Amino acid sequence: MTPPARTQAAIELLDAIIAAAREGGAAADTLIQRYFATRRYAGSKDRRAVRELVYAAIRAAGERPGGGRAAMLLLADRDAGIAATFDGEGHGPPPIHPDEPKAKAGVVPIWLGKRLTASGIGRAEQEALVARAPLDLRVNTLLASPAEVAAETGGELIPGLPAGVRLPTGTDVSALAGRAEIQDAGSQVVTLAARARRGQNVIDLCAGAGGKSLALAAVMDNDGAIIATDTDRGRLSHLLPRAERAGASIIATRLLDPGHELSTLTDVRGRADTVLIDAPCSGSGTWRRNPEARWRLTPDRIERLVATQARLIGIGAALVRPGGALVFIVCSLLDEEGRGQVAAFLADRPDWAADPLDLPAGRAHGDGWRLDPAHDGTDGFFVARLLAPC
Repeated sequence: MTPPARTQAAIELLDAIIAAAREGGAAADTLIQRYFATRRYAGSKDRRAVRELVYAAIRAAGERPGGGRAAMLLLADRDAGIAATFDGEGHGPPPIHPDEPKAKAGVVPIWLGKRLTASGIGRAEQEALVARAPLDLRVNTLLASPAEVAAETGGELIPGLPAGVRLPTGTDVSALAGRAEIQDAGSQVVTLAARARRGQNVIDLCAGAGGKSLALAAVMDNDGAIIATDTDRGRLSHLLPRAERAGASIIATRLLDPGHELSTLTDVRGRADTVLIDAPCSGSGTWRRNPEARWRLTPDRIERLVATQARLIGIGAALVRPGGALVFIVCSLLDEEGRGQVAAFLADRPDWAADPLDLPAGRAHGDGWRLDPAHDGTDGFFVARLLAPC
C-alpha cells in the first residue's frame, strides 16, 4: 500500500469506528481485524501503519468526530507528511480544501471532562487517560515464577506485585499460555484488596472471562473454592478452559439470570468469606487501551451503569458471611461510580464498615483506594473493601 492508500484505509476504518461508537457497534480492534481479513493484499507493515494512524486520530479527538476524513484532517494539521497523502492520486483521499470541517482536538468530550474534574482528575491526569498503555502480565504462580517469565521474555518485575511482569510493547506472549495472562498492573493491584487466603470461599460476582478468578486461585495456592458468576454466557464460557490450562481446579462457574441473580446463589447466600464485584462501568480508567470508548458514553448510559452497580453491591452484600468482606471494583475514575457508590452503601447500611487499604500503588480516596495512569502508570481503578457486621 502507498502512503496515500494507507491514509484512505484509515479514513474508512475511522468511519466504521465512529458509526459503531454512535450506534453501540463493535469495538475498534474488532473492526480493524474484520477490515484486513478481507484485504489480504495488505502486508504486516501496512496493517501496522494503518492501525497507528487510526489510533492516533482517535486519541487526538476528544469529541466524537463527524467522520473519518474529519478525524484524519486533524492529524494532517499536525503532520505535513500526512497532509501530503491527501493527493487524490490512485487510492489516496482527495486533496484538502481550506474550509473543510476537521475534528476538534481534545482529550475527552466536554461534559465528561467536567465530571472528571469534579472527581479530582485534572487536565494532566485526563491527558494520561488516552496515552499508550504498557504490556503487563500476571504470572500464574501455580505453574511459573515471575522471575522465570521475566528472564524468558526480557521483561521487568513490577515492584510491589507478587506476580507482575512488564514487557516491551509488542512482545509475543502466545508461548506463555497457562503460565501467564495479560493483565494490567492496576487490575492486579486492586485484586490484592480481596486479601484471599488458602481455604477460603470466594465469589467472583462479575467474573466475565475470569481474569480475577484466576488471579485469586493462584494467591489461594489452589486451596479453597471460587464460584465465578456472570450473566454473559459467551464470556463465562472461556473461563473453565483457561482455568484448566492454568491448573486452577478450585474454580466453578455459574451462569446467572439477569435481574434474578440471587435465585441461582441461594445455597451460598451469607456464606462467602469474600465477594468480589468487578462491576460494569464507564471504563474511563481503560481508555488507554480503548480510546474510542469515550465517544460511546452518554449521561444516560452512566446513570444506568450507576444503578446497575448499586444493585450489584446489594446482591454481593447478601452473599457475604458475618464478618466477611465485599470488595467493590470499577475501572472508572468518575466518583459517581466509585467513591459515591461506596458512600451511599455505607449510609444505607451503617452496620457495615470500610476496611482501610494500603496497596502497592495508588492512594486513599474516600472510603476506598484509587489508581490512575498519570500517578501510577496503570489503568485507572477505584476499589473499596467493605466488612459485614459479625
